[in-house]
Amino acid sequence: MFVRAKKVRFLEDVLVELTFQDGKIIQYDMSRMFSKYPQLEELRSNRSLFENGQLDVGGYGIIWNDELDFDAMSIYESGKVVGREPISANEKIGMLLLLTREEAGITQTELAKQSGINQADISRIERGVGNPTLAKIERLFAALNKQVSFSCEASLDI
Repeated sequence: MFVRAKKVRFLEDVLVELTFQDGKIIQYDMSRMFSKYPQLEELRSNRSLFENGQLDVGGYGIIWNDELDFDAMSIYESGKVVGREPISANEKIGMLLLLTREEAGITQTELAKQSGINQADISRIERGVGNPTLAKIERLFAALNKQVSFSCEASLDI
């Protein structure tokens, strides 16, 4: 499974905090990796460099410069969960689509061909930033041989 980060914060010393697409907020002390990757020690000695790191475009890791980066999966698997952020319906649908597609062992490009939906649209939906119609959601899951059902836990006090 691939996890994607959607937000990064740089805390004291070399502590990073990532918020992931599934809502988990995880902190990780980068000094844990200094013995394995000595080049990362520059993050402690250069606070400006540390604080200017950015998530890569896909949310798969943090990039500081051409020589320094770190993958989000390591942080997700080895970091400390410190909270949860509520996730939107679009993000939940995106996570479900991503996990279902990965379980089927197909790429976004293959799903695009099978569903007739543009690969860029599939990417936006999986990242939780797209706003798919119900018809589009049904087409995508039908291409994955899955049926879609919805439930709602809402009430209206009038």
